[in-house]
Amino acid sequence: MVTELTTVIVILLATAAELLHDRRCRRVAALAFGPSQRPAVWACVAPLWRVVSLAAITWGLITLMTLPPKVHRAETVPDNDFRHVLIVLDISPSMRLEDAGPEGHTSRMSRAREVMESFFKRVPMEQYRVSVVAVYNEAKPVVIDTMDIDVVRNILGDLPMHHAFVSGDTDLFAGLKEAVKICRPWEPDSTTLILVSDGDTVPATGMPKMPASVRNVLVVGIGDSKNGTFIAGRQSRQDASTLRQIAVRLRGTYHNGNQKHLSSDTIKTLTEQPGESILERLTQREYALAACASGSMIYALLPLLLHFFGTAWRPGVPETP
Repeated sequence: MVTELTTVIVILLATAAELLHDRRCRRVAALAFGPSQRPAVWACVAPLWRVVSLAAITWGLITLMTLPPKVHRAETVPDNDFRHVLIVLDISPSMRLEDAGPEGHTSRMSRAREVMESFFKRVPMEQYRVSVVAVYNEAKPVVIDTMDIDVVRNILGDLPMHHAFVSGDTDLFAGLKEAVKICRPWEPDSTTLILVSDGDTVPATGMPKMPASVRNVLVVGIGDSKNGTFIAGRQSRQDASTLRQIAVRLRGTYHNGNQKHLSSDTIKTLTEQPGESILERLTQREYALAACASGSMIYALLPLLLHFFGTAWRPGVPETP
């Protein structure tokens, strides 16, 4: 109430001062503005801008004075506000073939580590908990809800996890089903699911349905998609078309990570916070700061603008060549 009352008083006083100033300007209008006795068209609204700027400065300063001080301290993220990154990692023997990377001499697992490392560096990981599910002919959770990124880096760092499985064909859907079991109890729209694979062998049926906790799905293809490499009596290469179909069926995005890291637009989409917009998250403090800044800028610039552009009249005798 005090803020609004003071602002109204300032508006009344400023308006009275502008009326008095306008009365005095009329007496010397011929000297200031020439024979027309009128300023530039835009200058006629200068008194209104002065009143508005003074009102904005008054309201902003009094609001900041009455609001409790804001203390900046390191705050822990509540458990229900954490977001999740769930990585389904293909650890089949074909992921150790060396045909990945820009030059085609890097193992597929090493390339997967490079792509995920780029993701970790560009995402505020202090707001995330990371889980990893290893998949070969079956799926096994390796780590669940860890906040230690070094643990995830160790898992991605050529850890020979395929020795924990019996040899067989890769079943990516088994990894997706295990991921669904893990993330089903989590908060809605809190999980980003990332599937990293060469898509070497994928079943035609058995696609699991994602729960409400999964907000975004990203399928990252690793390995050369054109030239195959011989392994286990057959040619192995990245099955880009199958991985793209998996992404479409999961309503996600496919990215060929064999030569390029994740784009900034893709990461922005994956990490975009659901809920309120930026304007809806602004508080009274931010509005008061904006009012002080805009009001002060207008009040400071008006005299300069009026001096140089307030009128086209230039008194004096024109110089002759």
